[in-house]
Order: sequence, then structure tokens, then C-alpha cells
Amino acid sequence: MTAFVRRHPRALTIAALVTAFSLLGAGAVAAGVAVGQPAATAAEPDAEPAPVETSAEPTPEPEPTRAGPTVATAPTRVRTCSIAGLASDGRLGDFVGAVVNAETGEVLFDRAASTPARHGSVLKVLTAAAALRVLGPGYQLSTRVEQGSEPGQVVLVGGGDATLSALAPGQESVYRGAPKLADLAAQTVAAYAAANPEAPEITQVLLDATYWSPADKWDSSWERSEQTIGYHSEVTALQIDGDRQNPGLDTSPRSTDPITRAGEAFALALGAAGNPAGRPAVSTGVASGGAELAVVRSQPVSRLIEKMLMNSDNTLAEMLARVVSKESGFDGSAASLTQAFAAALQPYGVTLDPAMVIRDGSGLSHLNAVSPLYYARLFDVVAAGGGDLPVLTAGLPVAGRSGSLASRFGGDAAMARGSVAAKTGWINTAYSLSGIITAADGTTLTFAFSAIGNVQGSARQALDLLTAGAYRCGDNLTNT
Repeated sequence: MTAFVRRHPRALTIAALVTAFSLLGAGAVAAGVAVGQPAATAAEPDAEPAPVETSAEPTPEPEPTRAGPTVATAPTRVRTCSIAGLASDGRLGDFVGAVVNAETGEVLFDRAASTPARHGSVLKVLTAAAALRVLGPGYQLSTRVEQGSEPGQVVLVGGGDATLSALAPGQESVYRGAPKLADLAAQTVAAYAAANPEAPEITQVLLDATYWSPADKWDSSWERSEQTIGYHSEVTALQIDGDRQNPGLDTSPRSTDPITRAGEAFALALGAAGNPAGRPAVSTGVASGGAELAVVRSQPVSRLIEKMLMNSDNTLAEMLARVVSKESGFDGSAASLTQAFAAALQPYGVTLDPAMVIRDGSGLSHLNAVSPLYYARLFDVVAAGGGDLPVLTAGLPVAGRSGSLASRFGGDAAMARGSVAAKTGWINTAYSLSGIITAADGTTLTFAFSAIGNVQGSARQALDLLTAGAYRCGDNLTNT
């Protein structure tokens, strides 16, 4: 053995090491089994001994996982074109405004956009939209004559048509194609004589302007200078030529009694039409439901809306607003307009401002309150062109081209000429502009901007520059 060891020392060393490692491994396995088995515990009284599983592999515990996002987050586009500097122009006073991408509905620009505010004649857009919804583009306002309750009496009944003209046939007022008082008088004389052959003389004309209350004719928040200068008539259901002193001029002084003025003109027309008694006496009253003798009708509402928007006709706006109220089941009063407009505008699908106030149909009151965002959202619907809304679009003035925007958008704003269709607004404490922009990049934007406070006429130039800035930016417009 000694000689063997001396001859093979390396082999014996390796064998010894293998043997040692085998013994150590067996000990570790035994120790591991002992550690993996639970320690014995005292059994509870009457408890069955717990079964010991000897063959099943232990179920591995699942590895913890990190919660991931449940909705993929789309990357936000970084826009870089700003009009913030233009919106900070001091000429804009307490500025409010909104710009919306009409194709996506995204609000691109917001300055107190959800705050109800006054916007002047921009409110006529709501009047137009309400009239199209309630009346329809083909609706015509009528003026009638009925048989009176007394011999020789006829009743002239107003229906809200301020375009009825006292001009002779062949002459045109500012309301081209308007019905003529002469035609109504000729119908009346012939029909009365046919119904009363033994006594064909008309001796009395009763004037009925009670379609809405004749006393509800002037809002306390309006400036009387609007009437005396000639921007606005009193709101009576019976009048002629918008009660203008000169029917051929948009701006012409108005009277203080449009009902009687219309009645006197009708009496003269009866005499000219061959009434045997000549010119009859005139007084106010209420129709008793006698037979209809004659009727004339206005141009369709579509034409009235175009005139109202293009030239910002306050009288037409007030008439349409009151008729909308009446035809919606209200009483035609100014106090009913907030409810009547809310009911008329709701079907367009634009969420109404809870604090919206519609004090009048023309926008002359500083107490009107509509948010810029509401106007922009409504113009989204208008821009889409559904239903009768193309009538409204056709009536909007175009920058540098037509209506109240014909002479605007000069200088640095000229780039947007022909690409902005919008309604202007002006009262003593606000200048406004709201409508649709076909931007330089082809994007359709809708907007509403108002300069509020002690602002001057130069605010219009600032509004034009701001609108042109939105035109230049298009969908790259940023709110910062």
C-alpha cells in the first residue's frame, strides 16, 4: 500500500476529494429536507391529524408584476403659433374670447371663454338661429285687415312685419321686395265694398298692435339716442318701413308713435284706393275676430335674416325675436326671450350657458350675457351647414367684402380678407366679432372675440388684427 501510494499520489488525492464532496452533499440534502418540513405542534383536543402530502410538488408563488396603463395616452401636439400678444392689446379693454377648431372641436384659444358677457349685435346670430329653428326660412310675417264690429269700421292688425312699406308701387325702401300698404288698402276697399254693398264706405280704422303688449316697446337699458339718431325703432307689432323718417336709408330717425304713424298712412292709402268716404278716422283698439278682408306678407324669413345680419338691422332683429317667442308658445314679451331662445337653440346640440341672459333680440342691451365659447360652438354647427343653417352663413358679412365688414381688415389684417365670415357687434361698452375663419392652412376655425369696458372705435382694428392672427396660425394656434 505504501509503495502504491508513493507511485500514485495524485490519483488518490482526487479520489479523496470526490468522496468528501459526496458526503458533504448528502448532508446538505438531508439538512434541507429537515428545514423544509414544518415543526410538530400539539394537536387540539379531538382534532384529526393533518394529512401529510408526500408526492405533490409545491405550487410556486407567482412573481409580482408591475401595473401598466389601462388606456394608451395619445401624444399631445405641440403648437407654436401665438396670438397672445395681439390679445393683450390695450385697445381691447377687458378682453374675452375663444377659438375652436371646427373640425375637431378642440378649443385652441381661451380667454375667459366660458364667462357670459355682452357682445352687442353678435347676439343677432342667436336670433337668426332661433328664427330658423322655430319659424323656418320660408315663414312670412303678415299684416291683416278684418271687418270691424261697427258699421264702416275695419281693423288693421299688425303681425310684427316692420318691412310693410308706405312707398308707392315701384319704389323700394331699404327692405327690397317688401309688401306695400297701397296693395293692402286696395284689397281692403274692394273686399269691404263686396261685403257691404249697401254701405261701402269705410269711416273708421281701428289699429290693433296687441300681437304682443304695445307697452313692451322699449327696454330700459337701451339708449334713446338709438331711436333719435335712427338705429332702432320702438318694438311694436304694427309699423311701416321700420318707422324710418326716410324709408330709403338704413340709419334714419324714428318716431315716438309708430302705431299711429302706420295707421295714418293706411288711412291715406284707403282714400287713394277709392274708398267712398275718403280718408277715415284712426284710433287704437283690438280686433273682435271679424272676417278677413285683406292680407299682405313679408319677404321670407331667409331674406329678413340676410338683411338683419348683413346690415345689423336692430328693428328686424327685435321683430323676429318677438315672433319666435309667440310661435314658441310664449307671450312675445322681452321678458320671455331667455326662455324662448333656450328652447329654440337647444336642438342645435350646443350646451346652453346656465347663466345665459337674452334681454333683447338685437344685442343692444349691455345686460345680455352669453359666453364666447357658446358662440364659437354654435358657429361649429353653422360651419357644418346642416338643416337651414346655410341661410345664416349666407347672411354673414365677409371681411373686406360685404356688409358691416366691407371696409374693415386693412393694413396688417388684410391677409384675412375674404377668409372671415363674421357678425360684428358694437354698443357703448363693447366691440365684438364672431364667426368662421377659413385659415391659411385650410383649417376651419370658429371664434368669438369681445373688447369690453371703456373701449373706443380703435378696438375694431385690434379685433381685426387678432382675427387675422388666428387666420395665420390655423391649427397651429397655441393658447399661450
